[in-house]
Amino acid sequence: MISKKQARQFILLKQGLYGPKIFHGKNGIESYVRQAACVQFDPIDVCGKNHELVFQARVEGFEKTHLFELLYQDKVLIDWFDKNMSICLREDWPYFSYEREWAYTGKRSSDAIQEACDKVLDYIRENGEVASKDLVFQDKVDWYWGVPTTLARAVLDTLYDQGRLVVSRKQNTRKFYDLTERHISQEILKIENPNQTQHEQLCWKVLRRIRGVGLLHANNSYAYIGIDGLKAKERKEVFHTLLKEERIYEIHVEGCKLPFYYMAEDQPLLDQVINGIDESDRLEFIAPLDNLIWDRVMIEELFGFSYKWEIYTPIKDRKYGYYVLPILLGDRFIGRIEMKRDRKKKKFDILNIWWEEKVFNTKENRKRVKGHAKEFMKVMF
Repeated sequence: MISKKQARQFILLKQGLYGPKIFHGKNGIESYVRQAACVQFDPIDVCGKNHELVFQARVEGFEKTHLFELLYQDKVLIDWFDKNMSICLREDWPYFSYEREWAYTGKRSSDAIQEACDKVLDYIRENGEVASKDLVFQDKVDWYWGVPTTLARAVLDTLYDQGRLVVSRKQNTRKFYDLTERHISQEILKIENPNQTQHEQLCWKVLRRIRGVGLLHANNSYAYIGIDGLKAKERKEVFHTLLKEERIYEIHVEGCKLPFYYMAEDQPLLDQVINGIDESDRLEFIAPLDNLIWDRVMIEELFGFSYKWEIYTPIKDRKYGYYVLPILLGDRFIGRIEMKRDRKKKKFDILNIWWEEKVFNTKENRKRVKGHAKEFMKVMF
């Protein structure tokens, strides 16, 4: 059994958020994705996009251009659905064949969409990458998220889900699509999914989510969203297999009813925490969809911090603000900050700071938070 403080330290060390930064520069971005398996993408840009905020908090010398290069020039990373829309390693492409095969069933596509697919593929073969506005199919069609969209966008989404197209680059929020074989090597494309059964696939995905956070319960969690077929029965079977194969271990945390699970390869990191580590006074702003807070129930349980992303909450019902970032100091969340980029005036504004407890609202902490905001703004502008 470990204490809650040790559990917090373990998770934060795993996340690269405790003590000196361990990820550096362009290589550090790739290294973190390799460790975390995926980083959630969100296009909303108030003070930086979610994935940019995730990297900025961990990677010394993070630059947006480095991420663009890794995604669209070096072709090491890729935009793909994992935990919702995410950034993943391009080499993991074979493991997602189950999802691509499901997209081929056409359950989300109308006849009109299917008929237009070949025409769009022919157009891209001849003309290169396209965005939805480049195509002539601008009639509205019903789409699976319940809101009509253009036929062009529905076709591109369908071909993307099937793996016949990939996102070749982004210009702000505009996506460009190109043929998959132009952006993923034949060496990778020829690899069959190493997971031969649905159960093996579920084990692989659950392990990725544990890897992405550090510690997780086996009960239902937002951390497991996007894993199709992972109901209570399947989840129980998955954890039984992972424990039996010693790919994960179980651990209890003082004051918590349910056990937690961590990856076997992280045992040395846990031993390090149990043996005692130095306190950290590092301060970071945490993204709304950061891997660290995927399981917000667990965060409240271990950190005593309740967080809700209020971006979709009506203004009258918001407790804090539209786009609020938790403030992490050491192994505690000391408050929340709301910042907004003013593109016309080319500056950032701190709209508000809410302190989690009065004891955190000190002159030193106010100075540190505002100083960190200035450095943050230099990277995010």
